[in-house]
Amino acid sequence: MNHTYTLNGITLTAPSVKRQGEILTREALDFVKELHKATSARRTELLQFRRQQCQRIADGADPCFLPETRHLRDDPSWQVAPVAPGLEDRRVEITGPVDRKMTVNALNSGAKVWLADMEDSSTPSWSNVINGQLNLKDALRNRIDFTSPEGKEYRLKGEADDRPTIVVRPRGWHLVEKHVLISNVPVAGALLDFGLYFFHNARTLIEQGRGPYFYLPKLENHLEARLWNDIFILAQQLLGIPQGTIRATVLIETIPAAFEMEEILYELRNHSSGLNAGRWDYIFSVIKNFRTRGPRFVLPDRQSVTMTAPFLRTYTEQLVRACHRRGAHAIGGMAAFIPNRRDEEANARALDGVRADKAREADDGFDGSWVAHPDLVSAAREVFDARLGDRPNQLDRLRDDVVPDGKALLDIAATPGSITEQGIRGNLEVGLRYLESWLRGNGAVAINNLMEDAATAEISRSQIWQWIYTNAVTDDGEIVTRDWVEALLDEEFSALRRFDGDRFDDAREIFEEVALGEEFPAFLTTSAYDRYLQESREFAVA
Repeated sequence: MNHTYTLNGITLTAPSVKRQGEILTREALDFVKELHKATSARRTELLQFRRQQCQRIADGADPCFLPETRHLRDDPSWQVAPVAPGLEDRRVEITGPVDRKMTVNALNSGAKVWLADMEDSSTPSWSNVINGQLNLKDALRNRIDFTSPEGKEYRLKGEADDRPTIVVRPRGWHLVEKHVLISNVPVAGALLDFGLYFFHNARTLIEQGRGPYFYLPKLENHLEARLWNDIFILAQQLLGIPQGTIRATVLIETIPAAFEMEEILYELRNHSSGLNAGRWDYIFSVIKNFRTRGPRFVLPDRQSVTMTAPFLRTYTEQLVRACHRRGAHAIGGMAAFIPNRRDEEANARALDGVRADKAREADDGFDGSWVAHPDLVSAAREVFDARLGDRPNQLDRLRDDVVPDGKALLDIAATPGSITEQGIRGNLEVGLRYLESWLRGNGAVAINNLMEDAATAEISRSQIWQWIYTNAVTDDGEIVTRDWVEALLDEEFSALRRFDGDRFDDAREIFEEVALGEEFPAFLTTSAYDRYLQESREFAVA
């Protein structure tokens, strides 16, 4: 059945979703079209620049602090915009997709901020894209609830002023929404997510004493931040909203961006609210960029790569320094543990680990941190309460003791740990189970008491690829070969618990392509997206 139709010069190719007309209004589509026309060519150029930069690293050129922007780093006078209303205190931020249940739970969680995620923890099927926008619109107007199939009811509690400030994370620059075409060109998923949310909610947010706030993922350089800043200026101009109303926190989750943190803050300075240490994607970026550079850049098992590894300590301390030097918030990384109420002893051990992780961040100067589950909010808050007391943040802690050190950022070889058969099997299990769930529309998956999203699945598959490419050796002396990994994959696949309607066969084929193929796809999700669109699946996976 052909679902294609054109409205205002925009072609929509997906089956209609209930209440879709509330989001895809003529005026909203005109707004998205204006943003697209102004930025499409530059986005394409910047993505080409990304590919060239990645190739330069693969050819042996290490990233470095840019000599042409040294004057910005050396100039102590400039600061980002003053802290925006609702973002003064960010000591605990909860993250999660924008499905209806999570929306209610996040807003009832007691966190200071909810990262409403349209990116790594969300499978952007067309229904998810539209329903996510509807859920946010409903939540801001206090008209959202949810009843589970078992009859459990979820409703908002308390007053709106006491709920977390919403910060929306759109998709990354590399992702497109192939169900929305402008002059036969797919619109960037980031522009669609940003544009629809901003158009429908910016004025409502301002009236409520807050504002349209965003997390910007996957940026690789300050030029990409400049593009976002120009989009913000245009968006505010088109809707007649004062310049500087939008605020954005950038995730530093790629290795090139780690060398341009102050430049990124500078480009967004009138719209900036800080930087976040996006630890999982950062580890993935390290593997991806240095995957062919030999043993010096090979990491041990994923569970061994903790935030105490020297290259990660350097990254987080330099992030705090860059932020506080410029008056911007520094937000720490994710606590991905998912409590298991049937194992209190395991819970206690895991919570001790969460507290230790958050204590390290608070002691390093971070102003807040992320958790993936409502049950972790209180544990993280206790740690930051102890550090901050009545202060909303610790922006006054400048970390002048930290000296930018490019060599230390690249000291991957100092990471302790080894590669084990158990670690390989763990990566295979996570890859298979995550992709299977993702293909059914769920981009945030609890696996072995950890919340897995696209970033952790990327680590799993990229480690496998790199270990095979470099002929890595396990702690038992086994050389990691494609044949051996395929044999282990057979065993892990056979051990999976199958069920009616599962997508494990599809997940395995995709995993083999992105982890065992000769070529290394830049992102596993784009590979799946293209494939399943060709098969006329509904999943608009980006």
